[in-house]
Amino acid sequence: MGVGTTLGHHLLRLLVAPGRRRFEQHLGELESVQRARLARWLSAVSRSSEGQRRGIRADWSWEEFVRQVPVSTYQDYAEIITAQRERKQSLLIDSPVMRYQPTSGSTSGVKWVPYTKMFLDELDQVITAWVGDLYRQFPGQGHGTHYWSLSWIPTEMRSQTAGDINDDMKMLSWGKRLLAYLTQAAPQDIALAETSDDSLFATIAYLAADESLGFISVWSPTFGLGLLEQMAAWRQELAAALSTGQWGERQARMAGLPCPQSHRAAQLLLHWDGQLNARFFEQLWPQLAVLSAWDTAAAAPWAQKLKGFLPHANFQGKGLWATEGVVTFPFDGRYPLAYLSHFYEFADAHDGKIFAPWQLREGQEVIPIMTTGSGFARYQMADVIRVEKPLGQVPCFTFLGRNDGVDLVGEKTSATTAQMVQDQLQLDGSMPVTLLALDEARNHAPGYVLLVECAPEAPRGALQTALAEQVERALQGNFHYKLARELGQLQHAACVALPHMRAIYLDQCRERGMIEGNIKIEPLRHWRGAVPAVLRQSLDS
Repeated sequence: MGVGTTLGHHLLRLLVAPGRRRFEQHLGELESVQRARLARWLSAVSRSSEGQRRGIRADWSWEEFVRQVPVSTYQDYAEIITAQRERKQSLLIDSPVMRYQPTSGSTSGVKWVPYTKMFLDELDQVITAWVGDLYRQFPGQGHGTHYWSLSWIPTEMRSQTAGDINDDMKMLSWGKRLLAYLTQAAPQDIALAETSDDSLFATIAYLAADESLGFISVWSPTFGLGLLEQMAAWRQELAAALSTGQWGERQARMAGLPCPQSHRAAQLLLHWDGQLNARFFEQLWPQLAVLSAWDTAAAAPWAQKLKGFLPHANFQGKGLWATEGVVTFPFDGRYPLAYLSHFYEFADAHDGKIFAPWQLREGQEVIPIMTTGSGFARYQMADVIRVEKPLGQVPCFTFLGRNDGVDLVGEKTSATTAQMVQDQLQLDGSMPVTLLALDEARNHAPGYVLLVECAPEAPRGALQTALAEQVERALQGNFHYKLARELGQLQHAACVALPHMRAIYLDQCRERGMIEGNIKIEPLRHWRGAVPAVLRQSLDS
């Protein structure tokens, strides 16, 4: 590890320690802190043109705020955000917009979230507490370099954005960011490569070359698995690049990014048979101390698979983050509310009643509602979380799944139902990828199709038939689904099992413009429009 990395860790540890202490010091002041966060937001919005148009006042209490302002979704802001981007002004809130972050949901196109100075300050609060706790819990990661994922946007969208738009380090304040860059294994300029494929190749090259890699943070475990699998697929090309320090035929597309050089890594890659195994990765990254990724709900089996290839590293889950804001983060082995960041409310998942965070009861299942420095007011997320034992007065949570269900013909299938269906399957070593709701499953009629990744030697026909029957029986436990089937509105559930189904599915997501690195494996997804040809062939056979 270089002198710059050592110095960066030392200074960054000193800078983030106060943030961790601040988070701990105010754990007994939840209501007063949250009311103060709301007062700060109301003051900033009341000075904006949109806030004045809506009559938002700085002196409102939370109770008055709830009476005056409805719960919202992204569509409530889409038009004003378009105007903001065109005029290069901040209209939603009196805080300068630093950039726009693209995100895409399972049933929506790309959304542009304004990252204002105020919003970035809110993120800095939680990042500081998280990183401070990382140094305390896992001191080993403070002796190596770090990889924080770069979630590149699709190639065809790059002309619309700044090159570094999806640099996760941008969530930190500039001082901490500068120090964090000293610890990074992969430079941010990777995002400037001409295509996503080139960005991915460069990322893997830098990671493979780094013997002192100590920390890997990716959002989706499937993205982490993809990094390892592409390293295997590109091992010959990577070995050539790392042995010469030249990008080869990719050189013109790398935007001047220097190629790393490592004879050690090149030799390991040349002698690797390409089979993913823990021994190879421990040789490649002997100092890896921490691996961080989503590991709940539909991500759980994929996180387990990723951990299996890197067992010499400690594992830490992510908590509940979204491009629009953060709800929980890992802290001291728990997932507390990021109460120093945004203002939060929660809708009961069963009756819709609204609660402030200080009103929650352990065991409740709730849906988060955030009011953030982006200017979003009472922005309802599509996630269900369960309230756990508090840390001081601050509630902790367990993520249960998405709440955005599918209703093709009135059957009202929820994502949590889809997750329960998949949890009950007898898979015989296969792994579920997602349950697709298709507008035209077979014979021009809608229906549900389970996508499964199986071993190459698996008896696909028998496996697909058995799993389709299991899914159908489980879904018929829902009265509305059963009725739709009896009325002939839905086809019998189907299953498509293929050896590389996860990669096929993620490729289809990318083709639809979803954001690289942020694509989640989710239990349920409504796939509008044409069925991908690779699935159509199996469904029609």
